[in-house]
This record gives sequence, C-alpha cells and structure tokens, in this order.
Amino acid sequence: MEHFDCVVIGGGMVGAASALTLAQLGLQVALVEQYQPKDYSAEQSFDLRVSAISLASQNLLSQIGAWQQINEWRACPYKRLGVWEHESAYTEFNADDIEQRYLGHIVENRLIQLALWQQINAMRNIRAFCPDSLVSLTQDNDKATLILTNSSITTNLVIGADGAQSKVRQMSAIGITGWDYQQSAMLINVETSMSQQDITWQQFSPTGPVALLPLAGESSLGGYASLVWYHQRDEITRLASLTNSQLQEEVLKHFPKQLGEIKVLAKGAFPLTRRHANTYQHKRVLLLGDAAHTINPMAGQGVNLGFKDVIALQHVIADAISHGEAWHDEAVLARYEQKRRKENLLMMSTMDALYAGFSHPSPVIKAARNLALLAVNKVPFLNSTIKNKALAYACGL
Repeated sequence: MEHFDCVVIGGGMVGAASALTLAQLGLQVALVEQYQPKDYSAEQSFDLRVSAISLASQNLLSQIGAWQQINEWRACPYKRLGVWEHESAYTEFNADDIEQRYLGHIVENRLIQLALWQQINAMRNIRAFCPDSLVSLTQDNDKATLILTNSSITTNLVIGADGAQSKVRQMSAIGITGWDYQQSAMLINVETSMSQQDITWQQFSPTGPVALLPLAGESSLGGYASLVWYHQRDEITRLASLTNSQLQEEVLKHFPKQLGEIKVLAKGAFPLTRRHANTYQHKRVLLLGDAAHTINPMAGQGVNLGFKDVIALQHVIADAISHGEAWHDEAVLARYEQKRRKENLLMMSTMDALYAGFSHPSPVIKAARNLALLAVNKVPFLNSTIKNKALAYACGL
C-alpha cells in the first residue's frame, strides 16, 4: 500500500493550494479529486462562480506560482468598494487610503483552480488521484488509511478540503453547528453599458443586499459584471424561473441606477447557510476551507478565509520542521486550529451581525445604521482609523 506524508481530499481552490504549499516544504503529497477543471480558452463565457481575491490571497497564489497565469487569463482588479442603504449615507473605501494600487481582483473560481492544477502537474512530489474519491477513512496510532474508489493509500496527515458537505469531516465524526439564513443568493452574469469598472458595490435593503462585481474585458454593450441578488428563497426561486429577458427587467426595477443598462447572459442560485465544525482536528485529520467553515458570502470572504487556513497550516508545519519536531504529531497539528479558529469565528460573527443589522425593519435601527455609515465616511478621525483599519484587515494586510 503506497504511503504519503499528506493526503489532501478535495482539489478545489483551497485543497489544491494546500497541496502545493505542503509540497513546497518537501513533503510527499497525494491529492484526491473527482473532477479536473476544464481547460481555458479566451472565447469561453464567464463562469457564474467568481471570488473577490484579497491582496493576501493574491500573495499566496503568487508564492505557489499560480497568479501570473490567472492574471494572463481573466482577472479584474478593483480599487474601490461602495456601500450604502440610503444614497445620503453612501460610504466608499479606496485602495489609496491604505496605500495600495487596488483592493483585490474578481476572478472566476474555475480559473484559480485550473492555474493551481497546472502547478500541481509540474510538481514531482505531488501525485494526483483523479478521477477518484474517498470511500473510507480509518486512523491508528501511527498512520491513517484511506480507501479510495480505485486504490488504497496510507498517510501521516489527512487534510479535508472537500467542501461544505465534507466526507472527511463526516467520517471523522466531527460535528458542526450552524443554521440556514432562510434566504438564497442569485448570481447573474451580465453585459453592462459601463466599460470595465474599478469598483465593486453593495446596496442594502430589508430583503437583503444587491451587489455588483466587475468582470474583465470589453463587450459589445460596454463591459461585463457579476450581479448578486439576496432575497427570500421563494422569490429567488421565482426569479430563477424567468427567461433572461424577463430577469433583465426585474433587475432594472430593483437594482440602483449605478448599474446602468444591462443584458443578462447567465444565472444561477444557491441557499445561504452558516456551518462551523466543532473542531478542525481529529487525531491525524485537519479540516480547511468550507469543510471547516461556511460563511455568509455578503463580503466575499469565504475563499479568502480558506486561503488563510492554507497559509496558517504551512507556517505551523514549516516551523515544526525547522525546530526538528515531528511535524505530524497531534500536538503540533493542534497549533493550526489555535491559529485559525478564533479569527474565522470573528469574521463569521461579524458578517452575521452586519447581515442582521441591515435587514432589521425598525426605523430607529435604520436611522442609526445610516448615521453610522455617514459618520465613517465624513468624520476625519473615524475615516482614518476605523474605516482604513477595517479595509486593511479585509484585504489581509
């Protein structure tokens, strides 16, 4: 039975990144994934699933050799972030305020995964088991044994990066806490009358926010964008049943005038849920990314938290190796959760508080939240301290 230092279950963005960072430490890594990402061509339509990649995540992707390729394909930098409920309380965050060229990039998830897989295929100490999937997982004192669909392997460390419905988490009997938000989010790719924009914005309403994420390139109408529409599940189901032209009319009715004219190209929807694993570790198993935590996507922090998990694990193992420790010892692996759990919980709770606060119907609370937004934008002290520190934190700086 073949043995590896680490086995990563799940070859998405977070799993692929973790395989590369551990291989860079000289470890022998296996990556188990059912589906390889599809190849890229410039003529392909934009995927619906996109992410707002922070500066910290970009640095990680550069470190493991994937960012240059992503940037050559399709990546849209954005410099500004606009937030408002009422027009009079419009607040804007700008990269100039934290002395950066931009706040991040909007990138299709598949292209991030594909660029990571190109690097994986070039690494001699990573073996991809694909197509393959996990059937069973058992642990004893000195190793973990994994039965896959097509083979069996052993390892010192199992990394569960297999998403919100993680098999690794379930097979390790790790429970979760969380809830459904009783809302869904609709993703809508559009052509827009605006040329490629440098701003992403979000307007709040009692039924949930609407948002625009700019996409790269020029269209016959002007540019491209990804729209996000949060609403009650029944309403999102209704909207999803409409034709593209009917949906276009609904978008123009409910989105702010900043959107301009649009043409709907594609649409999709998913329910909003929060999940947090009761522990990130069970003996020789560690959970990363959505396998450990799913967050309200309102501020686009989901994959960025996952990439922070990857960075933390690499640092923990690198530090152990440099100090001559057994890097796969359970006490060493526990340091990963010590680094990440508190920060992940803080970000999840902050997003929940913002989501609940902006959906509260009370006129008093509505006035207070608009006053707070106005103050952050207009009062010099708040602008230069709270606002800019929050912006730097969101960028991972």
